[in-house]
Amino acid sequence: MRKILLSLLMLVASCTISFADTGTLKAYQRGDWSGLVKSAAGQPIAIHFWGVTCAPCAKEMPLWGKFLSQDKNAKVIFVQVDEVPLEATKKMLSQASLSAATNYYLNTSFDDYLRYEIDPQWRGETPMTVLIDKNGRVARKAGPVNFIELKKWFAKGA
Repeated sequence: MRKILLSLLMLVASCTISFADTGTLKAYQRGDWSGLVKSAAGQPIAIHFWGVTCAPCAKEMPLWGKFLSQDKNAKVIFVQVDEVPLEATKKMLSQASLSAATNYYLNTSFDDYLRYEIDPQWRGETPMTVLIDKNGRVARKAGPVNFIELKKWFAKGA
């Protein structure tokens, strides 16, 4: 009986390890912006700031999932900026089919210093998307994205 119980316990432990979260959701904090920008490495990138409690974001996130499923070469990074439980962020990403995307969550308070580091003109509204072209030119788009225009932007290599 003891061997069966031990075997069962080992089986449960191995299942827990194999189904553990692989960590596609990373912490974002002040000072990380320059690293995200450098990750573009001469290619166009969109960095999308969104919030779980933002109604337009909730409506738009599934559209991002659809966009990325259709354009596998588009480099997009998502940064969730609400102070909500991590599980709420994971749930929304999963529902939008974005769990496998490059995702960050804010692990500090969303303060003026953080916003200023990203864009001195940004007041913190969400959704907000920063487009960085292959030459490093930056454009900021507050509000929902026009995915037809975004597809064109990526297609021309920005």
